[in-house]
Amino acid sequence: MTEQTEPAVTDADKAAVAGLTQRIVTAWAGQDADAFARVFTEDGTMILPGVYCRGRQEIQAFMTGAFAGPYQGTRVTGQPFDVRFLGADIALLLTQGGVMAPGETEVAPERGVRASWLAVKRQGEWQLAAYQNSPLN
Repeated sequence: MTEQTEPAVTDADKAAVAGLTQRIVTAWAGQDADAFARVFTEDGTMILPGVYCRGRQEIQAFMTGAFAGPYQGTRVTGQPFDVRFLGADIALLLTQGGVMAPGETEVAPERGVRASWLAVKRQGEWQLAAYQNSPLN
């Protein structure tokens, strides 16, 4: 039986994976669908209740419509509560947060979510390969 060893993960990798949440928050704050989509790999997936997007173009198109419609003027938050490196170039990040309507300072219970973020390191950059969230309630 072989011993399982921990992947060689640097502090910079840990910070970059945790920083994916801030990249999404920043893109959302600017209502910037292009910046939002660039957090994902070219073939990344995003699953929200009632929504499935595959590929950066679909994600960008969905967010363009969302920022012009139901997400216009909103903010988003997500606080990591678990980060696991499954290898030197793959990590699972779990967050809790949600969407805040204009003027709100915290997430209303009906808009709270827990999310899983599957991050991969490609060409030296950490990106999202998959994102999925589920309502807290």
